[in-house]
Amino acid sequence: MDHLGAMKARWGVGRMSYTVVPGLYALGKPDSGSSVLVTANYKLSFDHLRRAATGIDAWILVLDTDGINVWCAAGKGTFGTEELVHRIEETQLSRIVDHRKLIVPQLGAPGIAAHKVSKLAKFRVVWGPVLVHDLAAFLKAGSKATPEMRRKRFPLRERLALIPVELVATLKPLALIVPTIFLLTGLGTEGGGYIDRILRHGPITIVAILAGVMAGAVLTPLLLPWLPGRAFSAKGALVGIPVVAAALLLWGGKPQATGSWLEFSAWILVGGSLSAFLAMNFTGASTYTSLSGVKREMRVAVPTQIVGVALGLCLAIVGRLIG
Repeated sequence: MDHLGAMKARWGVGRMSYTVVPGLYALGKPDSGSSVLVTANYKLSFDHLRRAATGIDAWILVLDTDGINVWCAAGKGTFGTEELVHRIEETQLSRIVDHRKLIVPQLGAPGIAAHKVSKLAKFRVVWGPVLVHDLAAFLKAGSKATPEMRRKRFPLRERLALIPVELVATLKPLALIVPTIFLLTGLGTEGGGYIDRILRHGPITIVAILAGVMAGAVLTPLLLPWLPGRAFSAKGALVGIPVVAAALLLWGGKPQATGSWLEFSAWILVGGSLSAFLAMNFTGASTYTSLSGVKREMRVAVPTQIVGVALGLCLAIVGRLIG
């Protein structure tokens, strides 16, 4: 197991290049009767499968998913029927094994049409367990899954594991956006000069944005099971608005200390919209959503968030003019 590479991938360092070459791999000393295990070319997925299958002689058929894990790639379509059929043909799998059975992760089911694979490639899809650590028991039972093997949970440990990569991905653009907004707060005709205006109005922008990031990328996934509703954007807003408001109050003590009431409300709106947007990053890694549900939510949520940020910025400008 590549522990250093896995840790770097968890923190978004070289994440999209952490891959293995698609194709057919031998695990142990497989023969023509050995099982064929299908996975993605995200190296972390590949390594977890190899570790779970230690001591098992099998073939691993790796699909080209652009370095995305099975679950997310199935939702995006890269872990899909066409790619599976293509990889079977390219590796000439029918000449290597004398059976016609593929063990595909259950979480890959959204992207795989089993009946089409059977028709086009003459291989039968058998859905493996949800969790790879159940694979050995699944194979030992003759490719039979227990009800517990079919159930996917989303516990705190897994929600924690998702936070670093989302946080790093968010902080990269913020490294440019936050200083830019901070410097822009010095513009205007308010007395005291450019530097004085920055020191007076700049901190509130940083506090609001960072509080929105923490609410959407950290607190929302941690509190996910206890937040009402199914829409992740609503969950993010539900956490983000009070968190941003509390952060601004703790920073300034009262709205008047952080600027006018309009400016104070404006940054709550901006931070809350940011939190709602970031919360949607977790839709593809939870048991709460479906692909159609995510698309339906985004059609409404993303325009609403854009309007929220735009309205917040307008209110901040108006607040500066009349504050």
